[in-house]
Amino acid sequence: MAELLDPSTLRRYAQTLGLRPTKTLGQNFVVDANTVRRIVALAEVGADDVVLEIGPGLGSLTLGLLETGAQVTAVEIDPLLAGALPATTASHQPDHAGRLRVVGADAMTIDELPGPAPTRLVANLPYNVSVPVLLHVLAQFPSWTAGLVMVQLEVADRLAAEPGSKVYGVPSAKLAWYADAVRVATVPSSVFWPVPKVASGLVRLTRREPPSTTASRQQVFEVIDAAFNQRRKMLRSALAGLAGSSAAASAAITAAGLDPTVRGERLDVAQFAAIAEQLARPAGRGPRR
Repeated sequence: MAELLDPSTLRRYAQTLGLRPTKTLGQNFVVDANTVRRIVALAEVGADDVVLEIGPGLGSLTLGLLETGAQVTAVEIDPLLAGALPATTASHQPDHAGRLRVVGADAMTIDELPGPAPTRLVANLPYNVSVPVLLHVLAQFPSWTAGLVMVQLEVADRLAAEPGSKVYGVPSAKLAWYADAVRVATVPSSVFWPVPKVASGLVRLTRREPPSTTASRQQVFEVIDAAFNQRRKMLRSALAGLAGSSAAASAAITAAGLDPTVRGERLDVAQFAAIAEQLARPAGRGPRR
């Protein structure tokens, strides 16, 4: 079995680099090898995979992914960490180092990757950017069909929430455009360095086709944003600004086969798409049935 990072080695590497983990970049590194292997197992990574890893940090999870025989394309925003990762891999897993590609970039804006297209995503995402990063890599790299993301537990519950849940909202609905999401495990804060104040959750993603609609993704997302911008309002009121009036919103919602008095948290992404399609139809044309 390949060598993974232990807590003392990880801290030594950080000291050598002069690294002070920052909250801004959400730098909390996994220091427990058993947790790393558990994450890799839940991600169901195999030797034939090309893994897109977001936020490799000091390399704890990267080494676990390489251990499976997979190729890994690691995207790291911190140039210090991005520069050190190849040497860490060569030191601990010299036989696997050739299957690693490191990209020093912001995952929220990256639009191309070296090497073969990724088949899976594995990511340790900081709280403040987890949702926009995830939505970006879903849209930008459609080749990956399954993944596992580690996020703050509260975010994990939001990503996996179903319509009607108290935590169902914009992240839940937009993610559902691309994939099914299920929280599969909790990760205690004690396995990280520095130790965060809250636990993390692991969310498994399985990509699927978006809803069948003539509306664009942007149009559907605009409806989702408007619906949850005024969460406590009935949908006809929440969408009034987007539709031009409450009456126009009510007509579009009704034409989509829904009750204008319903609230946004009750709707799934297909129903938001149906409303967006009605709002997007050319003026003067009748509603789609």
